[in-house]
Amino acid sequence: MPTVARLGSGIPLVARGREMRGLRAALDRAAAGSAGAVLLSGDAGVGKSRLVSELTRVAEEQGALVLTGRCVDVGETGLPYLPFAEAFGQVPPEALGAVRARPALGRLLPGLATPAASERNHDSGAGMVAPEVGVRTAQDMGQLQLFDAAHGLLGELAEQRCVLLVVEDVHWAEASTRNLLSFLLARLRAQRLLVLVSYRADDLHRTHPLRLLLAELVRLPAVERLELAPFGPEDARAFVSALADGTLPESAVAQIAERSEGNAFFAEELVAAYADCADGLPWVLVDVLLARVERLSPAAQRVVRMASVSGRWVRHARLRAVAALDADDTGREPMTDAELHDALREAVAHHVLVVDGDEDLLAFRHALLHEAVYGDLLPGERVRLHAAYARQLATEQGVRGAAAALAHHSMESHALPQALAASVAAAQEARDLGAPAAALRHFEQALKLWCAVPEAARPPGVDEASLYGRSSYVAGTAGEPERAVAYARSAVELADRTGVPERAAEARRRLAQALFALDGKEAEAAECVERAWELVRDRPPSHTSAWVLAVRARVLRASAGMAEARVCAEQAVRHARESGTVSAEADALITMAVLDDMAASPDTSAKRLTEAVELARGVDALNVELRARYNLAVNRYEQGLLDAAALVVDEAVARARDAGLTWSAYGLELRILQIVVREARGDWDGAAAAAEPPGRRVSSTVSARLAAAGASLLVNRGRFGEAERLLAQLTAEWHLDMQIVRLSAAAGAELACWQGRPREAAELLDRALRRMREIDPDWPIPAIRLAALGVAAHADLADQARRNRDAEAERAAVAAAATLVDRLGDPSGSRPRSGELGPEGRAWLARLAAERGRLGGAGDPAAWRAAAEAFAGYGEVYRAAVCRWRLGAALIAAQRRDEAAEELSAAHEAAESLGALPLRDAVTQLARRARIAVAPAAAPPAAGPDPLTPRERAVLDLVALGRTNRQVGEELFISEKTVSVHLSRVMAKLGASRRAEAVAIAYDRGLIARVPDG
Repeated sequence: MPTVARLGSGIPLVARGREMRGLRAALDRAAAGSAGAVLLSGDAGVGKSRLVSELTRVAEEQGALVLTGRCVDVGETGLPYLPFAEAFGQVPPEALGAVRARPALGRLLPGLATPAASERNHDSGAGMVAPEVGVRTAQDMGQLQLFDAAHGLLGELAEQRCVLLVVEDVHWAEASTRNLLSFLLARLRAQRLLVLVSYRADDLHRTHPLRLLLAELVRLPAVERLELAPFGPEDARAFVSALADGTLPESAVAQIAERSEGNAFFAEELVAAYADCADGLPWVLVDVLLARVERLSPAAQRVVRMASVSGRWVRHARLRAVAALDADDTGREPMTDAELHDALREAVAHHVLVVDGDEDLLAFRHALLHEAVYGDLLPGERVRLHAAYARQLATEQGVRGAAAALAHHSMESHALPQALAASVAAAQEARDLGAPAAALRHFEQALKLWCAVPEAARPPGVDEASLYGRSSYVAGTAGEPERAVAYARSAVELADRTGVPERAAEARRRLAQALFALDGKEAEAAECVERAWELVRDRPPSHTSAWVLAVRARVLRASAGMAEARVCAEQAVRHARESGTVSAEADALITMAVLDDMAASPDTSAKRLTEAVELARGVDALNVELRARYNLAVNRYEQGLLDAAALVVDEAVARARDAGLTWSAYGLELRILQIVVREARGDWDGAAAAAEPPGRRVSSTVSARLAAAGASLLVNRGRFGEAERLLAQLTAEWHLDMQIVRLSAAAGAELACWQGRPREAAELLDRALRRMREIDPDWPIPAIRLAALGVAAHADLADQARRNRDAEAERAAVAAAATLVDRLGDPSGSRPRSGELGPEGRAWLARLAAERGRLGGAGDPAAWRAAAEAFAGYGEVYRAAVCRWRLGAALIAAQRRDEAAEELSAAHEAAESLGALPLRDAVTQLARRARIAVAPAAAPPAAGPDPLTPRERAVLDLVALGRTNRQVGEELFISEKTVSVHLSRVMAKLGASRRAEAVAIAYDRGLIARVPDG
């Protein structure tokens, strides 16, 4: 039966650069004659073995002799010296003489016992039969003789070449092994020897015998300690993504990364079992986790089970009270404080529980350990313990978080009236604390319970309509706009039954707001808010009428035009001032400011927006404040004031985060604008940080919009594999929001062009522009951008045709570009958002004109210079560099080499500073062809961006060696069909039609190493 590699063994080492550098340095010192030892510690499954195997590979590549031995869990009295016996058994045949010259080692290795040793055994027995070599106990051996022999053997082997001795899992080592290890490490001097010792830190309870030895070893000058921590959140996602190799959606990758908490083994098991138990635990993992708990005493196990019902964390005082209540319920003898303390101390000592933060708070060491223990409870035991927690929590009125915990335990113990009241209280507490996602969860639980609880047992002052209204509000602020609409619809239906016009109008106003946040729902929002206005039109000014008018003005701006919207906004201001509704006044002022912007009065707009921010802050109207800040940031950005826009948007994003509104409608808009502004200013690390996916569940629309905003960063940095996977997922989300279409189409087109697939780029942009024009016949700036990229793709097609001397294909490309622009009309007179195109719009128009000139060749230098200066004029670093690259090509074609060298050097410098690998390499290649120097000769350009995933590169490496698909599959432990799929992807990415062509292209681009001749 063939050996199957572990899931994570075929991927590159992830996020362990610092640790590997330390191990390599220790190996280099050993090779230079300075012996050393490294004590490698970490939790079970954190990746110690993978790090060891990586160092082993490096050592073997450098010609070192690697000897590896492992301890096994057979108790303190079993299998003495096992890892050394295993390691010395790997001594190569040419060095066996050194083993035979040391008879004491023959006792460890029976097959290598020397004749001299056998004769001595025979003689010493005075005619008695000598006992079999190797079965005598450690006490019978001459321990010092054995230790000297082991030390001498390693020293002699190290004279020939560097030796790496690996002793794994020393937490299971018995006394003899520990003693020999201590002897060897204390005598490390000038040998070419490195000893690598690994052990599980979480297995070292306070009385573990290895603790004392470690305390002694770390004081030795040749010994260093290396603690391997779990992956951080970003590295955990990278690891899971590499494991999945494109087979899991990004949401699953994020979920598994979070659940694994950076533990590589846990991540591997969760990935492997995802299809069968996406939210549960695979049985292999459950067994591993429960094995640690089963080593505890019965009393400690009982306490751990009780703690698991609380969740990941439990307070000592609460656990003590629950233990007493549970004893009453079961008729057991209650645990004394001393017994509970001892049981908890044992659980902490064995790393099942840890003290978290303060002395009263205990936590399970890992969330999956908690899941395993809780999942192992019997149903009756679970309900009984939940009821005990609920009884205790009912006495903790006023304690933060007690209402949420009471709601949970009441629900799990089937106390429904108590669960309903606690859910409403917990939802309000979470909302007040700026935790809308938690508030939504509690409101939803209250809605589920409402009809199951008799009317007399329901909490006072609450009705079903208000619950739906509150649920809609917090759903909208928690990044769930679709659910906000659904709950708002239910609220309208229930409010209509009351017969109170204000309640019905208020419910419709909230529904209109929720609808307006979704793309394509503008008409329904307009109808809804008009009905709300009809309900209160003839009533005196009030909070409700002011807000209905404010929302109506927003909707009219998008549907009816500027004049009618301004009249409505002014009316909203009057109603707001007469009723004292400051929040609605601020909202109406924002709409008026947007109308000022559209009327080409950006300064007036900025003043109104600043006033709106102050009004909203004064009454703590956070959503209105964020809307004002967003529009103020857009105002600054569209005026080309990128630094000012960055200040506004960064402050606003921080405000949203502090208020718990990061994923609200305008919290999301601000985050996306932050990505755009930072990317434009050249702060790509900051933009990437802003584009990080949400750390919790949000609407697919929200996550897709955020991902689309960050897609261009992946492309521009040359992370083509990641970009390709992301854009494939985003294409399926085009129906959700027009912004997803605009952003992902632009990124996808640029990716295709960098990869030499301009036809795909042109087709993608054509689809996107058609979709955009169906919805918005004007020329917003994103449409101008897509048109410019579309013409660029056709220019690349024309250039390819010219190189192939295909005049017909060249004419077709030129005609297609002309059709694209003619069909859309002249964008120069468009009025996107502001009254006239701002610096960004004018820059993209200049780029469009320059790309049209490139249809017939390298293009007009003057047009490209104008485009470069337009982007640089308002601080767009990357786009200016792209235009300078094209300007360099146009100048070379015009035989203006000195000017070309200046432009290409500037473009190269910008690309280097940004980390824009595709652009940098394109500039380098152009300069090399033209024999123009753009970088010091001593610093040749690094390898270009790698479009291949690790698995695809591994397949291509073997194909380059002449392997068939079946042979590749056997070597990589994958099916022949999977190999074929990977090869198809490789050929598509490299623009190859055959395997051999893909290999040749990969050689030329430096993606794989050439096979030496012969």
